[in-house]
Amino acid sequence: MISARFTNISLRAAAIALTAVCLFAISGCDRMRQDMATQPKNRPLSPSDFFRDGRSERPLLENTVARGSLENDQLLIAKDSNAFPLPVDQALLERGQQRFGIYCSPCHGLQGDGNGMVALRGMKHPPSYHIDRLREAPNGYFYDVITNGFGQMYGYAAQVPPRDRWAIVAYLRALQLSRHARASELPAELREKLPPGDSAK
Repeated sequence: MISARFTNISLRAAAIALTAVCLFAISGCDRMRQDMATQPKNRPLSPSDFFRDGRSERPLLENTVARGSLENDQLLIAKDSNAFPLPVDQALLERGQQRFGIYCSPCHGLQGDGNGMVALRGMKHPPSYHIDRLREAPNGYFYDVITNGFGQMYGYAAQVPPRDRWAIVAYLRALQLSRHARASELPAELREKLPPGDSAK
């Protein structure tokens, strides 16, 4: 009887000791774990003992400018503006055609009519660039949509630099003009090639 009690007491003591050891081991896991969640770091606007002013946020050095921001600012216009910040020439249109073919035609189609390969395979068709609403939209609207996206379209600011966005806008305007140009606006050598009934349009 005494030995059974002694055995029970020793088993309890062993269980308590084992529990204490486990609790001690578990309590130290947080300090032993070194991953990115527990690394020493400063969160935004948190106090810091490292710097004299006690702030973790450091002020920008005088005259600091983000790389590429000056060029981006020069090419940025208001969304409702019809200005064009670059000279439009053949090289810009060819660049726009190339970029349009890479980034825009999968959804919008090579002719800008909304019948790209992605749309033909089940995605919602984007509107045609040749509808009145988009023909009358300002240049800044198209630049903003390319930059920030619209509807199901993601923004392309990371993939397409500002100069190429304007090249795409220039080419898009050429696409629109190709379907809605008046014969009177064409050069004389092209007007001569038109059928007789179309020359008065």
